[in-house]
Amino acid sequence: MQKVRPALLRGFDQEYLPHEQLQFNALIGLVRANFERYGFLPIETPSAERKEILTSKGGVEKEIYALARLAAGEDEDEASTKGALRFDLTVPLARYVAMRERELAFPFRRYQIQRVWRGETPQASKGRFREFYQCDIDIINRERLSILAEAEIPSVIHSVFGEMAIGAFRIRINNRKVLKALLQKFEVPQANSAAVLRVLDKVDREPAARILEDLRREGVPRAAALHQLMTTRRSTGETLDALKGLGLDPGAVEELAQVAAAIRKFGVPEAAFGIDLAVVRGLDYYTGTIYETTLESYPELGSICSGGRYDDLASYFTDTRLPGVGISIGLTRLFSKLKEAGLLREPARTPAEALVVTMDGRYLERYLDMARALRGAGINTEVYLEQAKLKNQLAYADRKGFRVALIAGEDEFARNMVQVKNLLSKTARDHPLEEVVAAVKETLYGA
Repeated sequence: MQKVRPALLRGFDQEYLPHEQLQFNALIGLVRANFERYGFLPIETPSAERKEILTSKGGVEKEIYALARLAAGEDEDEASTKGALRFDLTVPLARYVAMRERELAFPFRRYQIQRVWRGETPQASKGRFREFYQCDIDIINRERLSILAEAEIPSVIHSVFGEMAIGAFRIRINNRKVLKALLQKFEVPQANSAAVLRVLDKVDREPAARILEDLRREGVPRAAALHQLMTTRRSTGETLDALKGLGLDPGAVEELAQVAAAIRKFGVPEAAFGIDLAVVRGLDYYTGTIYETTLESYPELGSICSGGRYDDLASYFTDTRLPGVGISIGLTRLFSKLKEAGLLREPARTPAEALVVTMDGRYLERYLDMARALRGAGINTEVYLEQAKLKNQLAYADRKGFRVALIAGEDEFARNMVQVKNLLSKTARDHPLEEVVAAVKETLYGA
């Protein structure tokens, strides 16, 4: 039989060792708990959607993976002819809300943590993959959505990354209405607005000379002045004063000021957020507040959480106007960069806390009884089922990170005892078999 070389597809190569998977799962659990703390409800949508759903906004065909069966035939099913893998969670959300509008309670607060697939050029060094997890939240309402929803989102971000304990971070906010007013002030032709915003979206990542060159190419007459305004660091108050001094649309500036004031009321400290005119978010459907979050000590990681306000989520699927606001955390990318920077907490290396050692096969039933009692008490327990010397079983326990080993052979069972060994302190004590649950709890939890 010819062997097949074990290898992964480029861009689909985020595969973890068990202790790394535990770290990743812990991040998902942390994110989920914080989302639910703010009243967001979970949904999941299918991995594959109809092609016309995914392409409804246009311009994404090159990024979408279509479905096909390896053995094509005349009996092709609907999935293989009309289906494709989702490239984000926003378009499926729009379809979901449009289909289930009458069943949902509005404002609809949803979170979604699932994989997406995107046909981009993979760059592992930058944390860019073709298959990755996204963690999204959105608040959607019918017809109108309070500006307070835009202010609440940063408090969720602050809760997530504060508990993640990955160092100081800053939630940077701006407003697309302010950006639109700025482009008018700097005499950017209306036809070039979208292209200019895409250029400005790169000011944090590309040299100033390159940005200025691109701005001039897009017909910006005062490119240097616009670039300086966008990149000068100011406090929130100073930024608002600068905008007012330019004589921009007062409604746009006032909206940005109101959101900033409300963010403070939600308890986000001043040091953790601020207005930053360099936040652009190149996607055209954002219409109000926009967000990007960066780590203060690791700016090279780029935005670790981004999103914004949009006026109509599902206009391609329903006549009902559904304004909303949301954010997305690219968890796979974030995990890879945090791991690289050494910022991840070291979790328990196994979800099983206790290992029952099997010293003598004649007592298998008694080993299984011990494990059953521990599991019944809520203690995750594994029984070593292979034949091996005691030292090899304990080496296995140490390598997997068990905290307790239960050891009993002919002598211990004759005395109706079991040795409970603390694998961290390397100490051991004999306990009556009927007290095994209490003994393990005391070893694990100190009570």
